[in-house]
Amino acid sequence: MAKAMLEYTKTVLKKVSFDTKLFCKEVKKAFERLLPEEIDELKDWLKQFLTDKPELQQSLIYLKA
Repeated sequence: MAKAMLEYTKTVLKKVSFDTKLFCKEVKKAFERLLPEEIDELKDWLKQFLTDKPELQQSLIYLKA
């Protein structure tokens, strides 16, 4: 079940990646709701996902929190 929430989060982030502000809001929500081990996996996924999306790089600020 826990993996389902992580996969759902990734799906939502992909769908809102057209809007920087909305993407950042969803990243912040994800970090508040996911379990610690899921957060680590999400961090790795975000780094990969954002490599070719410089406009979304500001969301990486939540990785440091």
